[in-house]
Amino acid sequence: MRAYSFHPEAFADLDEVWEYIAQDSITAANRLIDNIESALNRLASNPYAVHLPPDLNSIAHRFWVVGSYLIAYSAEDPLLVIGIFHGRQSPKIMAAILRDRE
Repeated sequence: MRAYSFHPEAFADLDEVWEYIAQDSITAANRLIDNIESALNRLASNPYAVHLPPDLNSIAHRFWVVGSYLIAYSAEDPLLVIGIFHGRQSPKIMAAILRDRE
């Protein structure tokens, strides 16, 4: 069975997402984290079920949408979560962050 792991900064992204949403609702923050974990479990089994945004398809990462967030990952074994970004973040900024995390 495939598993997943986090780039250290991606784990920090997850914490930041939780903290931001928890300012308004701890329940909503927990629910989003649960949804992200469920998505990661599905992606670990099928890492090629991907979304490649046109502005980011020149890099070697794959993306999955959960709510308003994008999970950036590499389809390694185990799957490697490289970043978690709000969907409204600039694709150029996301690409720069991802390049720094390689």
